[in-house]
Amino acid sequence: MKKTFWIGLICLVFLASCDSGKKEVAISADTYHDTMQQLTDVIVHDIFSPPVASRIYAYPSIAGYEIMALGNSEYRSLAGQLTDFEAIPQPEGEVSMELAALEAFIKVGTALIFSEDKMDAYKEELYTTLKEGVNSSFFDKSVAYGDEVAAHILAWAGKDNYAQTRTFPKFTITEDETRWQPTPPSYMEAIEPSWNQIRPFVLDSAQQFAPDLPTQYNMKDKNSLFYKEVMEVYEVGNSLTDEQKEIASFWDCNPYVVNVTGHVMYASKKITPGGHWIGIVKVASQQTNSGVMKSAEAYALTSIALADAFISCWDEKYRSNLIRPETLINKYVDEEWLPLLQTPPFPEYTSGHSVISSAAAIAMTSLFGEDFAFDDDTEVKYGLGVRSFKSFIHASEEAAVSRLYGGIHYRPAIDNGVTQGRALGGFLVGKLQLKNEALSSKE
Repeated sequence: MKKTFWIGLICLVFLASCDSGKKEVAISADTYHDTMQQLTDVIVHDIFSPPVASRIYAYPSIAGYEIMALGNSEYRSLAGQLTDFEAIPQPEGEVSMELAALEAFIKVGTALIFSEDKMDAYKEELYTTLKEGVNSSFFDKSVAYGDEVAAHILAWAGKDNYAQTRTFPKFTITEDETRWQPTPPSYMEAIEPSWNQIRPFVLDSAQQFAPDLPTQYNMKDKNSLFYKEVMEVYEVGNSLTDEQKEIASFWDCNPYVVNVTGHVMYASKKITPGGHWIGIVKVASQQTNSGVMKSAEAYALTSIALADAFISCWDEKYRSNLIRPETLINKYVDEEWLPLLQTPPFPEYTSGHSVISSAAAIAMTSLFGEDFAFDDDTEVKYGLGVRSFKSFIHASEEAAVSRLYGGIHYRPAIDNGVTQGRALGGFLVGKLQLKNEALSSKE
C-alpha cells in the first residue's frame, strides 16, 4: 500500500509540475507582423497570382481579427457584415485570445498555400519559444480554440467558388486585334479569367463599381484618342527619367517576371501588389506602436479591401478584354520597342495597381488618418530601396502612374482605375463597422 501511495503521489506531483506556469502568452504585435511576413514569403515562393494572393491574405486576417475582437469589447465581429459569414464559435473556459488568434491565422494561411512545410516549420519554432513558462494545458486549450475557429473560417472560405473556378475553361484567344494577346517573353496564358465568379466579401456583386468604358479602339486614325493614348505610352517609355524608372521598378510587384539569357529562361520571384500593401500595413502599425488588436484590425480591413478590389478589377479586365500597349506598339509603331517592365499576363483595362492601391489607401486612411507620412521599406527585402510618402493616397497615386512609366497601361486604365478603387474603398469603409461606436467614441 505504501509503495502504491508514493507512486501515486509522485505521479500527481509530476502532472502538477507539467501543468504549472503562468496563464498568459507573450505575443507582441511584432510576432503578428512576423507571422504575416512568413505568409508573404510563402506566397512569393509558391508564385501565387495577385488575385489568388489577395484571397490568401484575407481569410487568415479575418480569422485573427475575429478572435481578437471577441476578446475586446471595443471591437465588433464581422459576422453579418461579410457575405455569408456567421459568428465564430465561443471558447469554452479561459483561453489566450492572442494565441488563439495567432493559431487561427497560421492554420487558415497554411491551408491556402502550397508549401505547408514552410509554415509548419515557422510555427514549430515560434511555439517552442511561446510555450516557455506557460501553463501547458492553458496553451494547448488556446491553440485548440484557434483550430476550432480556423475550421469555421475555412468552411466559409470553401463556399466562395474558388474551388469551382479551378475547373472552369481557360481563356480563349481570338483573332480580333482589339482583344488581349499573350505577350513576350513567355507568352503566358491569361491569369484568372473567372475571378469575377469569386464571392465578394463586401461588394454586392463584382459589377458594382464597373468603370467607364475604355477609349474606343482605333489604330487607323493617328488623330484618334486611342492612337494618342498608345503613343503616350511609347513616348513616355522612350524618355523616362531616373526617378520614373525607380518608381516603376518600386511598384512592379509582378510575380511572373521571366528572365531570358541566351537559351535559358528562368523566373524571378517577386511580391504581389497586394502583398506590397500588406507590407505598408506593417509599416503604419509599427510607426504608430499599434498593439496586436489594432494591427489585426488594419490587416483585416486592408486585406478585405484588396480582395474585393481584385474581384472588381478582374471583372472589368475580362469584359473589356483590351489589348496591351506592347502588342500594338510592336505592330504599328516600333517592332523593337520594349516596355521598362514586363507585361503581366492578363488584359489591360483597368489597371490592377490603380484599383487595388486606391482601395487599400482609402481603407488605411480610415484607420491611420489622411496626412500619415511614412517611409515604405517593403521592397528592401526584394532588392529595392525605400520611398517616402506624404499619405496613403500619395502612395496609391504613385503606384497607379507607375504603370504608365512601366509601359504596360494606357492613361484611362490608370485614371479610371483610381476612380474605381476609391469608390470601392469608400463603400467598404462606410459599410463595415469594426468598432463599437459607444465605446470607441470615448477614446
